[in-house]
Amino acid sequence: MPVKRFRSVEEMTPLPDRPLDPDNLRRAFELARLCFGLGGKRLRPGVYKHRSITEANAARERWEREPRG
Repeated sequence: MPVKRFRSVEEMTPLPDRPLDPDNLRRAFELARLCFGLGGKRLRPGVYKHRSITEANAARERWEREPRG
Protein backbone atom coordinates (compact mmCIF):
# COMPACT_ATOMS: atom_id res chain seq x y z
CA MET A 1 0.00 0.00 0.00
CA PRO A 2 1.55 3.32 -0.98
CA VAL A 3 2.05 6.05 1.59
CA LYS A 4 0.97 9.56 0.71
CA ARG A 5 2.37 12.51 2.66
CA PHE A 6 0.64 15.81 3.21
CA ARG A 7 2.19 19.13 4.16
CA SER A 8 -1.07 20.47 5.57
CA VAL A 9 -4.62 19.39 6.29
CA GLU A 10 -5.86 21.39 3.31
CA GLU A 11 -4.05 18.98 0.96
CA MET A 12 -5.99 16.00 2.31
CA THR A 13 -9.09 14.81 0.52
CA PRO A 14 -11.95 13.92 2.88
CA LEU A 15 -13.53 10.48 2.83
CA PRO A 16 -16.94 10.32 1.21
CA ASP A 17 -19.69 11.09 3.71
CA ARG A 18 -22.36 8.40 3.75
CA PRO A 19 -24.48 9.01 6.87
CA LEU A 20 -27.25 6.53 6.00
CA ASP A 21 -24.99 3.69 4.90
CA PRO A 22 -26.06 0.49 6.75
CA ASP A 23 -22.40 -0.56 6.86
CA ASN A 24 -21.59 2.30 9.29
CA LEU A 25 -22.57 0.28 12.38
CA ARG A 26 -20.22 -2.55 11.44
CA ARG A 27 -17.42 -0.04 10.90
CA ALA A 28 -18.13 1.57 14.29
CA PHE A 29 -17.87 -1.81 16.04
CA GLU A 30 -14.63 -2.63 14.23
CA LEU A 31 -13.19 0.73 15.23
CA ALA A 32 -14.26 0.22 18.85
CA ARG A 33 -12.68 -3.25 18.91
CA LEU A 34 -9.46 -1.80 17.49
CA CYS A 35 -9.42 0.99 20.07
CA PHE A 36 -9.91 -1.43 22.95
CA GLY A 37 -7.18 -3.66 21.55
CA LEU A 38 -4.72 -0.80 21.25
CA GLY A 39 -5.62 0.62 24.64
CA GLY A 40 -3.24 -1.60 26.55
CA LYS A 41 -3.32 -2.18 30.27
CA ARG A 42 -4.51 0.37 32.77
CA LEU A 43 -1.83 1.39 35.20
CA ARG A 44 -2.49 1.57 38.89
CA PRO A 45 -1.64 4.92 40.40
CA GLY A 46 1.33 5.22 42.69
CA VAL A 47 5.01 4.48 42.93
CA TYR A 48 6.15 0.95 43.62
CA LYS A 49 9.47 0.23 45.26
CA HIS A 50 11.14 -3.17 45.16
CA ARG A 51 14.17 -4.47 47.04
CA SER A 52 15.61 -6.31 44.03
CA ILE A 53 15.25 -6.65 40.28
CA THR A 54 13.87 -10.16 40.81
CA GLU A 55 11.08 -8.80 43.00
CA ALA A 56 10.34 -6.06 40.44
CA ASN A 57 10.20 -8.59 37.59
CA ALA A 58 7.85 -10.83 39.59
CA ALA A 59 5.54 -7.87 40.25
CA ARG A 60 5.55 -6.95 36.56
CA GLU A 61 4.75 -10.55 35.55
CA ARG A 62 1.82 -10.65 38.00
CA TRP A 63 0.57 -7.35 36.58
CA GLU A 64 0.81 -8.64 32.99
CA ARG A 65 -1.20 -11.78 33.84
CA GLU A 66 -4.09 -9.77 35.30
CA PRO A 67 -7.11 -9.43 33.01
CA ARG A 68 -7.87 -6.03 31.58
CA GLY A 69 -10.58 -4.11 33.22
